[in-house]
Amino acid sequence: MRVLGIETSCDETGIAIYDDEAGLLANQLYSQIKVHADYGGVVPELASRDHIRKTVPLIQAALKEANLSAEDIDAVAYTAGPGLVGALMVGATVGRALAFSWDVPAVPVHHMEGHLLAPMLEENQPDFPFVALLVSGGHTQLISVTGIGEYTLLGESIDDAAGEAFDKTAKLLGLDYPGGPALSRMALQGTPGRFVFPRPMTDRPGLDFSFSGLKTAAANTIHQNDDSDQTKADIARAFEDAVVDTLIIKCKRALVQTGFKRLVMAGGVSANRTLRERMAQTLTKLGGEAFYARPELCTDNGAMIALAGMIRFKGGMRSGLGVTVRPRWPLAELPPLDK
Repeated sequence: MRVLGIETSCDETGIAIYDDEAGLLANQLYSQIKVHADYGGVVPELASRDHIRKTVPLIQAALKEANLSAEDIDAVAYTAGPGLVGALMVGATVGRALAFSWDVPAVPVHHMEGHLLAPMLEENQPDFPFVALLVSGGHTQLISVTGIGEYTLLGESIDDAAGEAFDKTAKLLGLDYPGGPALSRMALQGTPGRFVFPRPMTDRPGLDFSFSGLKTAAANTIHQNDDSDQTKADIARAFEDAVVDTLIIKCKRALVQTGFKRLVMAGGVSANRTLRERMAQTLTKLGGEAFYARPELCTDNGAMIALAGMIRFKGGMRSGLGVTVRPRWPLAELPPLDK
């Protein structure tokens, strides 16, 4: 069976085709970075308009890449939430219309479940149960995962998500949008230990996160020091080290609390090289293993939606003829697959 996946939750248009036997057949992605760069962040109306322009051509490109036609598609999956309501409506409307015209089922997909399952697109796939660290621009969550749809929230950010803090701090350093990846590259040139930032909420029990104060500490340090390239790199290094340390400390706590030995990292920040290296080292010391998708499948993409759509399609999930999206949609509300 083959599922066409459509992702339009924010500022990237992703289209992919997944085959339950052959794997990923096509993966097309268009990023709106240039559209939003002048504004320093995503402008929802511009995002929606760009999705309108790009979704159908990317679907055509994906079919061509896979050497398939509409008759070869068994279901259409689309991101139904969470995300920007206008952007979600574009993908959901196109997906539902295509499914109707092709006479195949339409499958609404939870964006974060797509991220959570993305490592299963790799050869080295995690078995259940595991702890999932969902870390992106909009979410920082620790989740106990015992099966598809069997999700228990262990902790989450009470203010800025890690990716959001990365982007805001990068902007303070004068880096262009999106600044998170640029800050990480700058941190490679930084001097370890010149600046030391707090590891927020690690001095108390619990698995929640807070990165707003860390961003403020970085802002104060930036304003109190010179603006040389080396100083900026040193601040970037200190900031990245603080975020990585905080995530690792909380993940270790979650693994101890659950007794699990596997950790899945997903979302845009999970592509961070320093985080991957240090998390892998940490899991090895604990006698466990860390799993994550290749970097290009960590940010928003159609492949993860096509995979999650295939799994939910096989589990019997279908949408009605109406188009419904959920800008806010707790992951724990997803139903488990029937055993």
